[in-house]
Amino acid sequence: MNPSNFRQPNRRQRRGSLDGIITPESFKRHGNLNYHTKKHVSEDKTNKLDDFNRTDGYHPATQALVGTESQITTNNQTPVKLPTGPRHRGNNYSGDSLVPHIKTKKQGRWKKIIKRSAIVVAVLCLLVGGFLGWKIMKNGGKVFKGGIFGLLKTTKLKGEDVGRVNILLAGNSSDDPGHGGADLTDSIMLVSIDTVNNNGFMISIPRDLWVNYGVKNCSVGYQGKINAAYVCGQEIKFHQDGYPDGGMGLLTKIVKENFGIEINYYTKINYTAFKDAVNTVGGIDITIKSNDPRGLYDANIAKVDGGPLKLSNGRQHLNGQTALNLARARGDTISYGFARGDFARTENQRLMLLALKDKALGVSVLSNPAKISSLLDAAGKNVETSFKTDEIRRLYEIAQKINNSNIKSIGLADDNVNLVQTFTTSNNLSAIRPVAGISDFTDIKAYIKRLTSNDPVVKEGARVVVLNGSGMSGLAQSQANILKSKGISITAVANSNKTKPNTTIIIMKDGSMPNTRSYLEQKYGVIATTDLSSNPDAQNYNTDFVIILGANAIKTTQ
Repeated sequence: MNPSNFRQPNRRQRRGSLDGIITPESFKRHGNLNYHTKKHVSEDKTNKLDDFNRTDGYHPATQALVGTESQITTNNQTPVKLPTGPRHRGNNYSGDSLVPHIKTKKQGRWKKIIKRSAIVVAVLCLLVGGFLGWKIMKNGGKVFKGGIFGLLKTTKLKGEDVGRVNILLAGNSSDDPGHGGADLTDSIMLVSIDTVNNNGFMISIPRDLWVNYGVKNCSVGYQGKINAAYVCGQEIKFHQDGYPDGGMGLLTKIVKENFGIEINYYTKINYTAFKDAVNTVGGIDITIKSNDPRGLYDANIAKVDGGPLKLSNGRQHLNGQTALNLARARGDTISYGFARGDFARTENQRLMLLALKDKALGVSVLSNPAKISSLLDAAGKNVETSFKTDEIRRLYEIAQKINNSNIKSIGLADDNVNLVQTFTTSNNLSAIRPVAGISDFTDIKAYIKRLTSNDPVVKEGARVVVLNGSGMSGLAQSQANILKSKGISITAVANSNKTKPNTTIIIMKDGSMPNTRSYLEQKYGVIATTDLSSNPDAQNYNTDFVIILGANAIKTTQ
């Protein structure tokens, strides 16, 4: 039989063999393979080869092979060089036998589909990622100074060197210009963070607090409610060294001067930003604790805004619109549960801000680029701040360390604070003023100092009465000023009913405020007493300590 007459059989003929029949010329033409003749080795039911057989190591019927891909040997035989070249790339050799990988048309088609699908998915991911990145850069650049790439690094915050960062927050309804007073900052809050001890406090500043604007040419006048300070600053284009320009600059100056606190940063937001932020984090959960067993109700919220507002006491889940309605509600019209009016409203605002802080810093938000993008969308047109992007990252790092339980929520009219009260102005406006009197922010400054100080005497916040029994005019007032500078609250300065040779310190509440007691004893060189028998005039004062200055105090103060 002439081998040259052999040709590769058709598909039907190949059923009995994986390899088919290939002529020696084909071996030589496709890979320069060695071949040899020998007696019959294997017999197929359809084709018998008496004279030709492939080289050991290439036919699946051969013995087991061992060795590497480049040099394989048969058992008890000489090494056989594997075929190489384009036709043999990608052969799959596995197990104990050498089996060429055979690509069928179906396998190739599926591989193409998988490859193309992977490319499509990669392109989609790239487009989505690029879009989100563009939105973050676009909106982040609108809100924060320094560019969005500042988020890649962190910078120490202003005030962090002294261990306290103070932020002024102001909210208005400039996004809803359809009603009067849209630019009034009806929500004002002071947030102070202790970066050393990882705690802080929030104080709501009543929108009706009566203040001096300290500037001329404002259409709202020289004095007025603090919620109009922003409007005044915008109107006169306020500009002064050490403060931001415009309305937030003037508001910052007024808060700093009247509350005695350094403002490191400011943020102004409108109602849309708050509503969208709450929706983006999936809503917030708060506990309603109304003085009314029915909870809260305010018919002043318009129907188009989802009103009237009605919430039961207990745990409530709020979406963005309901949270906004609660932030606005103060029981002006038909309502219940708002016995404290605007003070109840600001208390609810602080409550919701803490809940929003927890949700925004949660893993479900921070690990979701789409939610981060949505938060920046909400902020893009609705937030104005002095924070830079690298400072925002640092603020985030600090905020994560502070539990809500370590943040005090304070209202200036709270029972344990009681620093402001309502009054009627000369032009019959209802407003808020310090209990000490119009424009007298002394007690408020002392209270803020106690909150922000790490001095144990200051933190105790003792109330002291100073009586002059020395015979030297003006001595009691001068001593009161010294004590006040220490952070001690002076509740009264007066003359004693008689002159005394020695100074006396009377403790009105035994066992309380040990740091203040120690300080006063050391300052005046006497031991404090609880005996009122020899000092009956001290009984007229509701205070923590009464100091009766004697003649010896003249020498110690000179």
